Amino acid sequence: MPFAFADLSAKSLPLYLVSEPDAPAFIAARNAPEGKWLKSAGFTAALRQICVLPGPDGAPAGAVFGCGSADARKRSRLNLAEAAAKLPEADWHLEGSLDQREAEEAALAWLLGSYRFTRYKTAPVPKARLKAPAGVDASRILAIAEGEALTRNLINTPASEMGPEELETEFLALAKRFSAKTEVVRGDALLKKNFPLIHTVGRASTRAPRLLALNWGTKGPRLTLVGKGVCFDTGGLDIKPASSMGLMKKDMGGAATVMGLAQMIMALGLKIRLRVLIPAVENAISGNAYRPQDILTSRKGLTVEINNTDAEGRLVLADALALADEETPDLIVSMATLTGAARVAVGPDLAPFYCDDDAASDAVAKAGGMVADPVWRMPFWTPYEALIEPGIADLDNAPGGGMAGSITAALFLRRFVTATPRYMHFDIYGWQPKAEPGRPKGGVGQGARALLDALPQLLGL
Repeated sequence: MPFAFADLSAKSLPLYLVSEPDAPAFIAARNAPEGKWLKSAGFTAALRQICVLPGPDGAPAGAVFGCGSADARKRSRLNLAEAAAKLPEADWHLEGSLDQREAEEAALAWLLGSYRFTRYKTAPVPKARLKAPAGVDASRILAIAEGEALTRNLINTPASEMGPEELETEFLALAKRFSAKTEVVRGDALLKKNFPLIHTVGRASTRAPRLLALNWGTKGPRLTLVGKGVCFDTGGLDIKPASSMGLMKKDMGGAATVMGLAQMIMALGLKIRLRVLIPAVENAISGNAYRPQDILTSRKGLTVEINNTDAEGRLVLADALALADEETPDLIVSMATLTGAARVAVGPDLAPFYCDDDAASDAVAKAGGMVADPVWRMPFWTPYEALIEPGIADLDNAPGGGMAGSITAALFLRRFVTATPRYMHFDIYGWQPKAEPGRPKGGVGQGARALLDALPQLLGL
């Protein structure tokens, strides 16, 4: 969906940002009618409280937005999205003390507060418009919001209309928009080009598996993004119960997030050489579905014992990561809705990530805090390597025991990145279980904005 800031030259109304401790002084400093109005409205500047100020003619003369207490702000983010949704139609500008990062978050929050998924049902779009705050790069914020909207739209679309073929169509459209080069390997051609795990996971579906590849940029450090594109996951022969299958349209959330991040990078014209790899499959059931106890040989030559056909994401990522590693970029990042264990560990709001490089990890963690995109570093805990070694094959795709499931999945993926100097893996959720400011219930990007902000340090830009 299109986003826009108000024209800077247009006449606009003030939106005062007031913290809870400052509310009494703010009200006392207003003229008598406004002060009386705020008191009668019970305005205390509680977090996300909004009070429209009437002018002499009854039209809005401005509004006040509650920023709450410092403790309240720690428990929420993107709060100004509420104002975008609730203020009357007008052009608005912010009045209040904001540092650079706060101003950027406020601008992004406003845009994301306007997001609506309208493919199947119309929804009223907020009509209040914000002028980009002084010092904020409006084009950058717009690019970030549009990339996030792409991610959300892809995840929110049901698998009936977002299978491997449709994901390919969206991928090619994104590439065309930025004049990127593409390659697609489909169906049995995956075997001829040595992507056996991608083919095996997807072969049972009537919708052919494929590997989507994009290259953009000719100068600068090389970044490869790999996204899990399991467009629907039945669990395969180890079929999921209905309660676990209900959200599986989001199992391509890694691919959607990678595509959103790629759009941000290309729209901003970053001086890097970008490569995007997405194994796009449907994990279905038929007579040729792969089975528990099968042993598969990967692109890298490592053999994998299948102990759960529902642990398919790491299989398709393994072949894509092996290809990425053969090209030895400066950094490989994989993103996937990979394990329920990650949700048990950190819940739906945090994006856990794995990386052996302390400086790179610190950069991403710090960036996540700065841009309201929280991430949490998890360990590549080498002593658990034995858990993914079954004895009969090189690797086990689903070690038993029920412990450290996200870590063992990350360790599995790391086995396929051996030549590239730095590798980072995100085990995201990709779904907002209940509405929060700027994040309606449904698909959501995680980790992309943190990575984008950290790229100058990660790649020496």
